[in-house]
This record gives sequence, structure tokens and C-alpha cells, in this order.
Amino acid sequence: MDGKEDGVAAMAATYQGFDPAAYLQYNYTPPGADFENKDSVLLWKMGCLHRAFTEGDVSGELLVDIGSGSTLYQVMSGCEIFNKVILTDFLEVNQQELKRWLRNAEDSALDWTPFLKHACMLEGRQPSAWTEKAARLRSVVSDVLYVERAQPWPPHRLAQVCASLKKMGFTLIRLEVYTLPQDMRVGVDDVSGVFFAKAMKD
Repeated sequence: MDGKEDGVAAMAATYQGFDPAAYLQYNYTPPGADFENKDSVLLWKMGCLHRAFTEGDVSGELLVDIGSGSTLYQVMSGCEIFNKVILTDFLEVNQQELKRWLRNAEDSALDWTPFLKHACMLEGRQPSAWTEKAARLRSVVSDVLYVERAQPWPPHRLAQVCASLKKMGFTLIRLEVYTLPQDMRVGVDDVSGVFFAKAMKD
């Protein structure tokens, strides 16, 4: 094995036995996903995504979400702009979880209704429109596919991300940073903040 193959094997071993249901319950229910807290990281993320998709400079026929995990919130605004959405992930258990929600299975691990309602509110619609958004999302997601993670992801710093985008021929449109409050820095993740970058290929 070369270094790349060793890295992939190590990464695969790390994720062996990953439980999407436990992950979703831990990270996407209160306190991790608190829709009553206007300063929560989840509302910040959904706001960033809503703005990115609705500012008028993003359009097309196909939206491909790379590394969806077992989550859907990241395409709830985009599904209104694109006519076709493809979700992808490295783990089959995550792909299966996404497919359960898409076929409206009773054993879906998380009720995405609060997320759909919030996405509707961001769009200026009544929360009751969430059923229409759910139907739209289910209708435009054409597939859930495997995507290879070629190597473990190293820790990223903002200077590195911006420099990499520029090197690859992207113009940075907007960069937003969210610093996690101390009471949110719990659990096993060594995370102090999240950044959102919107860039366009030159």
C-alpha cells in the first residue's frame, strides 16, 4: 500500500460501525439543533445556505451535494433553484438513511419537519408550507450515490481555504465565520467554529 491507500484504509476503519441515527439525534435535536435559539449554529448554517442559493448568482439544472452525510438541511434551499439534486456520501449507512427519508419510510431516523419549516420561513413562506417543500425535495432528488473520499481530510484553517480556492481558479464571493459559544463546545468534536465560503469558478 502507498501512503494514499494507507490513509483511505485508516479512514474506513475509523468510520466502521458509524451510526447515522445516533449522529442525527446527537447533533440535530436540541440542544445541538435549537430553533428557539436565534444564535444557534444550525440557524446560522441554514441562513448562509439560503442566501447563497437566493442571491441570484447561482443557477443551473443540477445540484450535486458532495459528502451529504445523513443530513438534508443543506439542500432545502437549493432544491427550489435546481430541478435535479444528487446526494452523495462515502458511507452506505448514510446513503441508506437518506433514501429512507426520500421514500417517506416510517423508520427514518430524524423528523426533518422543523428544518423544512425554518427553510420555508427563510424564503418568506408560512411554516405550513413545509409539506410542499418536502414534496419538492423528494421530487428533485434523483439519486443518492457513493462518493469516494480519496484521503483523510486534514484540519482546515481559513488562510489555507482561501489560498486553495484562489489557486484552483475561484473568486471568493463571501466568507462568513461562526464561533461556537462555550456551552456548545461539548461532546467529542474538537470544534471551535464553522466557516462558510461562497466562491465562483473564474
